[in-house]
Amino acid sequence: MADLLGWQYALIGLIFVWSGFVRSGLGFGGAVLSLPFLLLILDEPLVFLPLIAVHLLVFSSLIAWQGYRRNRREPAAAGGGSIDWPYLKSSLKVMIIPKLVGVFGLLTLPAEIMTSIIFGIVIVYAVGYVLDRPFRSNNPYVDKLFLMLGGYVSGTSLIGAPLIVAVYGTHVAKHQLRDTLFVLWFILVVIKMTSFLIAGVDLQLIHHLWLLPCAFVGHLIGERFHRALVTAETPLFFRVLGAVLIVVSLMGMARGFGLL
Repeated sequence: MADLLGWQYALIGLIFVWSGFVRSGLGFGGAVLSLPFLLLILDEPLVFLPLIAVHLLVFSSLIAWQGYRRNRREPAAAGGGSIDWPYLKSSLKVMIIPKLVGVFGLLTLPAEIMTSIIFGIVIVYAVGYVLDRPFRSNNPYVDKLFLMLGGYVSGTSLIGAPLIVAVYGTHVAKHQLRDTLFVLWFILVVIKMTSFLIAGVDLQLIHHLWLLPCAFVGHLIGERFHRALVTAETPLFFRVLGAVLIVVSLMGMARGFGLL
């Protein structure tokens, strides 16, 4: 990023504020809702993906620690804890092999096909949320298929979150959803970061000095937004979740077809 102009650095900083807000406020979408804009400034994904990955590690750790402290102070109010460990463990067993396949590039599919499949499925889920009629699969094998696809895509990039969230939203309680997702993101991103290190990818460490504070500002704003969502009526929460999923999916499809 050494050759960028001042206004381009300013835009990148604002985009990372936005990514911090989305990530903290909803528990997902920081990468998918920021990467298309970042690539409009500099079309080099491997410059931004390590930055986003490190931010995920930092803020997922912070939120998990905050959830742990909150549960120790107010165990009754936590409703059984802020993390759904049983579902997290069972879903990881489904995702881990596709994740590793994606990380090591053992299977490659045309980007347009993968994008259409993933985001098309997500839109079906999201429309159900917006209409207050969330899709609930009675077949656990269908959910496993979606988790496997999400794990594979998160291995090849960092944009598998929408499909995973669509499944988690039907199985994890509202008050546990964000913190459970952040523990999952931490585990998946550690695997991805390991692949970056093995491949010798530049982690852009110098740029964390100014981009982490930008993301932290967005994180603080997103925390307030999340508290408002959780205390709101359940239909409102899921309508917002569905609307964001639709936006994420449309942006992902546009990116896949070269429209962004």
